[in-house]
Amino acid sequence: MSEESKYTEAQIEEIKTKILGALETVIDPELGIDIINLGLVYEISFEDNGFTEVKMTLTTMGCPLADVLTDQIHDALKEVDEVTEIKVNLVWYPAWTVDKMSRYARIALGIR
Repeated sequence: MSEESKYTEAQIEEIKTKILGALETVIDPELGIDIINLGLVYEISFEDNGFTEVKMTLTTMGCPLADVLTDQIHDALKEVDEVTEIKVNLVWYPAWTVDKMSRYARIALGIR
């Protein structure tokens, strides 16, 4: 990253909030809950040039929905003007557990 940043720290946080909001529109087709509330997104990084990386996992390693969710993430992030390039990085550590879900997701799925 260059000395002179295109965005201030506050602007980057605002962009990350927009990215988070966009990702909340990505619904897991099997569970009917968005990937943020399911706790599938571990990290979002945004660089000055608009490159955005989403580190996420899936509920199971053999989940057949990886491509579907990746496509939905790309579509959702196209709505964020500052995002110019998107990389979805699937990671398996730490492994996803029900504990990563938000209270909302647990209530919606009837999990205590």
